Amino acid sequence: MVSFELIILGSSSTLPTSKRFPTAHLLKVDERFFLIDCGEGVQMQLRKFGFNPGRIHHIFVSHLHGDHVYGLFGLLSTMGMMGRKVPLNLYGPSRLKEMMAQHFSFFGSLPFPLDFHSPSSDTSIPIYEDEKVTVTPIPLKHRILTYGYLFREKKKELNVRKDLVENYGIGIADVVRIKQGEDFITSNGSLIPNRRLTLPPYHQRSYAYISDTVFDPDLAGVLKNVDLLFHEATFSNNDKKLAAETMHSTSGQAATLAKMAGIKKLLIGHFSSRYKDHGVLEEEAREVFPYTDGVNDGEIYSVPLERVSTE
Repeated sequence: MVSFELIILGSSSTLPTSKRFPTAHLLKVDERFFLIDCGEGVQMQLRKFGFNPGRIHHIFVSHLHGDHVYGLFGLLSTMGMMGRKVPLNLYGPSRLKEMMAQHFSFFGSLPFPLDFHSPSSDTSIPIYEDEKVTVTPIPLKHRILTYGYLFREKKKELNVRKDLVENYGIGIADVVRIKQGEDFITSNGSLIPNRRLTLPPYHQRSYAYISDTVFDPDLAGVLKNVDLLFHEATFSNNDKKLAAETMHSTSGQAATLAKMAGIKKLLIGHFSSRYKDHGVLEEEAREVFPYTDGVNDGEIYSVPLERVSTE
């Protein structure tokens, strides 16, 4: 079965704690690994939770604040010392390339190529796409240029019912066309609708990562019906003024957006170290949107592969 799993590598904001590393997520889609933000200590977290850094070929950076990029330098160095030769793709604001060039001017180049990709002016255009998934940037409102990212599976081909292939004498070329949605015409000229020949299609699973941002209700349309949403919740509702001043969100604001967008599951994190009990932020969010979890380092969230209901 094709996997769609999110692994939380870090759940703190600027200041790491003894239990929480700065924000970093690892999304696994059918054996593809996408690292999303790279806070300090990512390479240690990958090892701790049993993931080989060499399997990561795509890193998405939301913005160039330290708690989201400090881990890049150590991780890339480790990849080089592990013998990596294949290219690594870095996605994010255009100045990411400049930042890395400054680092390499002090510490030397890597033994593998780095390919940089920045969102175009039309952010509806995917920044990454392959035969399985698309990744679309989401402009956010923070103190510097910041992006979230929406990962969505591509529509899978339909599954043809094997019993009907034999029953109607359907050939290989016809099977290919039926998988693409076409009807079938039998040898005597009868039309068999596609829906009778195929199983219900699979739901296209999705994950959205909303990094540092003020509460922005306009995002509800972009995030509509996403399966799994991570939204930063740096502050408690009691610190709404501080959240606005620093251009961050509260737990209640994150939950409000999830409710507006019809999200199936909300994850909150990027918690400020000022809160010793992060359960308080989780409770605040659940008062607005019950399907909320406050994340912890090492947790895994899976989106099951399900067929679309035909009822």
